[in-house]
Amino acid sequence: MMSERIVVKIGSSSLTSEEGGLNSERIHYFASELAALYASGHSVMLVTSGAVAAGFRQIGYASRPKAVHEKQAAAAVGQALLMQAYQEAFSKYGIVAAQILLTRADFSNRRRIQNALMTLEELLHKRIVPIINENDTVATDELVPKFGDNDNLSALVAAMAKASKLVIITDMDGLYTEDPRKNPQAVKIERVEQISEDILKLAGGAGSSVGTGGMRSKIEAARIAMRGGVPAFIGKVQQEGDLPLAVAGNGRGTYFDTKLHSLPMKKQWLGFHSMPQGRITVDDGAVEALLKGGKSLLPAGITAIEGDFHSGDVVEVATPQGETIGRGVINYEAWQIQAVAGLTTEEVKRRVDVGRIEVIHRDEWITL
Repeated sequence: MMSERIVVKIGSSSLTSEEGGLNSERIHYFASELAALYASGHSVMLVTSGAVAAGFRQIGYASRPKAVHEKQAAAAVGQALLMQAYQEAFSKYGIVAAQILLTRADFSNRRRIQNALMTLEELLHKRIVPIINENDTVATDELVPKFGDNDNLSALVAAMAKASKLVIITDMDGLYTEDPRKNPQAVKIERVEQISEDILKLAGGAGSSVGTGGMRSKIEAARIAMRGGVPAFIGKVQQEGDLPLAVAGNGRGTYFDTKLHSLPMKKQWLGFHSMPQGRITVDDGAVEALLKGGKSLLPAGITAIEGDFHSGDVVEVATPQGETIGRGVINYEAWQIQAVAGLTTEEVKRRVDVGRIEVIHRDEWITL
């Protein structure tokens, strides 16, 4: 069996008991499944939820808290308990586990995400299992959007680490044409090669009351992974040997295949993590050049701009109909584009002094 990098995501509902608190039996089960992958030579990364669920009882809350500061307090207690449980479970197999806590803001800063990747690479090189969670004690929806359910976090980690596969564990054995709990005639979808609007509609809303992620957020995560060149599996891992089977292609779930190659770090950052500071509308000719011609964006193709951005910022690019087609790093100030939009290259050179004529160079561009 070829050694591969595998990212496995486990949600709160798989790790905790009905009344809250960690289910030690489940943690030991998942550790044994991950240890089996590790023993066969794979590099294993675990993205786990469960800090809030692990901590709220200890802190004295009767049920899972709703207020942000209460959740953060529960996570502060629970994260230590979660890591302790994993480290104890892995030590049975002689595996050392490491903790990495990330927020959305870490991903939106290129240097910070580069540092996180270097740490991850070193841990994998030393055959240590990184256990990754959102840093719930500092992440709030008010300032920076949270990953929420860690499904997206697992996809971003898989793309960043250039994993061979992302395994998202859920209580359903894959994606169905309808909810099989309501309609026994529902048919399981074994393989998906492209995530269309129809596929997203099948996924519906959120699932259990313990976790926050339903099937829809898992499909969204599969889409991010696929765009990063990582195939994904969404399904059940419940019995001994289920996880190695899922990785080998015989799991109880749905496989999301991709023909895309893994994206370089810069393009990933542009596509998934950067925060656009403005928006540029372009004409049909520029749309064609960007999407099909592999060309840079020149001032001549620009028809309108929104936002006060500066050279080096990331901006979105939209069609005349308002559909976003991609984003890139801008080489002009907003006022400079206002002054030269629609003009020829010769005319632009006469009017403004810019380092390079391309508004967005194709090396700094990603199609969405």
